[in-house]
Amino acid sequence: MVKVDHLSFSYGEKDVLREISFEAEEGQLLCVLGSNGVGKSTLFRCILGLLTGYRGEVTVHGTSTRHLSTRQMAKLVAYIPQSTAPAFHYSVEDIVLMGTAASLHPMAVPGKREQELALQSLEKLGIAHLRNRCFHHLSGGERQLVVIARALAQQSKVLMLDEPTASLDFGNQMKVLTVIREIAREGYTVIQTTHNPEHTYLFADQVLALHNGSVLAKGTPQQVITAEIMGKMYGIDVNVTSVYEDRARICLPGNLFGTTVS
Repeated sequence: MVKVDHLSFSYGEKDVLREISFEAEEGQLLCVLGSNGVGKSTLFRCILGLLTGYRGEVTVHGTSTRHLSTRQMAKLVAYIPQSTAPAFHYSVEDIVLMGTAASLHPMAVPGKREQELALQSLEKLGIAHLRNRCFHHLSGGERQLVVIARALAQQSKVLMLDEPTASLDFGNQMKVLTVIREIAREGYTVIQTTHNPEHTYLFADQVLALHNGSVLAKGTPQQVITAEIMGKMYGIDVNVTSVYEDRARICLPGNLFGTTVS
């Protein structure tokens, strides 16, 4: 679904990304793991076309994204930033309706079909009861679920999330990550950045570990989350211990989809 081939990027003379290559497949959650400042957000900006001076190739559904317009890109990929703070006091439903804009004529307004898509997205995440609430009055976890609902309403089959749990407490981190995992299982291609190896081990299908702007390792969580790789990535001596042999035994009571993490 998403293929990055030998992507490199520099800010002036400073190399930030060097020869990054990977594929993210349909129905999988790929975590891009790395310490702060390693180039995760820059990689996202290149993939999304927000930075255009990169070398290499990015394709989505086999289409090169280099010369796509913002509207064309929005039909392929939905982007969820670390934080969302609208200038005006929009309702939750209005925020989610914004996700349908890519499929509308520039001068058109959302109609019945778009309203139904917004409601379906809210219901899918179990937050339809928030539809008339002011977005600014929600908790951090609720806000993240709303922007994920907005991404679903956009009807793009690729979701990219930049550290979606960075400002959340532990409970909301688990809720949001469970939602993201379930979305991938339903056939979406999901790519998210994180600096937390524990989150990666629990929820990811594939891991892309970045270090000094290059790919340090790529594979399953069990292959990548090792003492050697974590020590090199974060510059500390660590021990990696698996508490459970089977991740499916880790249960999150009352999660939004009624399933265990597996």
